[in-house]
Amino acid sequence: MNDRQPIPNINIGQVYDQRYSDAEVHYDKLGNLAGFFGRNMPVHRHDRFFQVHYVNSGSVRVYLDDQQYVESGPMFFLTPPTIAHSFVTEPDSDGHVLTVRQQLVWNLIEADPSLAPGPQLPAACVALSQLGPAFAAEIRRLEFLFEELREEINDRRAGRGTALDSLTQLIMTSLLRLCARSLQARPARHEDLQIFHRFNELIESHYLEHWALPRYASGIGVTEARLNDVCRRIADLPSKRLILERLMQEARRLLLFTGLSAVEICYRLGFKDPAYFSRFFLRYAGMSPGEYRHSQAHAHDQSPAQE
Repeated sequence: MNDRQPIPNINIGQVYDQRYSDAEVHYDKLGNLAGFFGRNMPVHRHDRFFQVHYVNSGSVRVYLDDQQYVESGPMFFLTPPTIAHSFVTEPDSDGHVLTVRQQLVWNLIEADPSLAPGPQLPAACVALSQLGPAFAAEIRRLEFLFEELREEINDRRAGRGTALDSLTQLIMTSLLRLCARSLQARPARHEDLQIFHRFNELIESHYLEHWALPRYASGIGVTEARLNDVCRRIADLPSKRLILERLMQEARRLLLFTGLSAVEICYRLGFKDPAYFSRFFLRYAGMSPGEYRHSQAHAHDQSPAQE
């Protein structure tokens, strides 16, 4: 099939947290983002933004372009602007996600070129637990700075914007120092990655139509068993779960950013029975649609936007 979709460009401030649509820096806990997007994050990019996932606990499968990494926390992976990447986290994985406008990072490198190996900063995946004692102080500093950033971004104190920029610069400096210790990528079967990415493309195009698995497999040109095997090998998730997680992501988005009722969202997502949709949401979110909307509205009220 030739109807390939371009790699999605995700702006966190528009898709996930509209309070930060024009912010230079966006921060949130890894668990919060995973709760919104799901365990599987299909291939995407962040135009004009660097992004770092600092994982304290749990394991993560990361694909930076065609490079594969499977690692447990503490670790981090850094994705420069436009680099295509995808990843899958364990349900109990937690840590920090920091998204930074590229100019802030470029200014650091321009001031001290020794922070980067060249003008094109490569993607990196660093296992902090594998670094020697010489890096212990830098790691402790990073953990402290992330906690300071988390507190600053959730408070409304004088000089908040300046403090966020300064903390972000310190964090990025430490991360860039450690990027030279990036892990060696593991070999990944190119054919498997092609099938997996094509499956996610088809999900994005047809999840609202509730395609059955045989139709997805046929659209890719593989058997259901082969498709499921690829999904388990790459994402450690069954193929059907990837479809359901995309439906859940859209349900969360509509509950969070629109005034649509649960019944209206039910039909918008292609469900025919509101009661079934409520049971579906409860099963995968652990709460009803109404409870989710209320809990998220309360959480946002407690977290003022960056000024």
